[in-house]
Amino acid sequence: MNRAKYLAAIFFGTFVYVLLSMTFGQNSLHCYNKMEEQKRLISRQTSDIQNINSELSLELAALQNDRAVIASYAHKLDYVSEGEKLVKITGLRPAQTTLYDTGTVLRHEEPDFISERICKIAGLAFALLFALVFFLYDVSCGNIVLGKNKKPIVTGIPVYDIPQI
Repeated sequence: MNRAKYLAAIFFGTFVYVLLSMTFGQNSLHCYNKMEEQKRLISRQTSDIQNINSELSLELAALQNDRAVIASYAHKLDYVSEGEKLVKITGLRPAQTTLYDTGTVLRHEEPDFISERICKIAGLAFALLFALVFFLYDVSCGNIVLGKNKKPIVTGIPVYDIPQI
């Protein structure tokens, strides 16, 4: 078997390793897409929470400084100031207070991937498989002879044993 066949077997093994590693490995495109999706979900949730925080900050500032807002909250809690008269109406639902939905808890999920060891083993197995196929091809073509059935190799000038007349 010549060197080109060995190199081809090594090339095929390396190609299989790289292909597996890039598509299903730890740093593969599949894992990258999974992580990007998680990043989008986290950034969307973060922006929602920041919006809620800014609304609550405005509400807190209004409750600390604005007398009209303080009075409206006090009225919701059935407080009255001097000179006001309280009228109770029955049969109506109480006012719904605003509940802020901050979403669900997001946990980091590890993407599924094939370990680097398995990728390397698969690449080595393919390299050995191709080397074996090339070796068996050479044996079947007669390029490599196994055992004692070797053809004699003649070097130099061939001498023929021709009977003399």
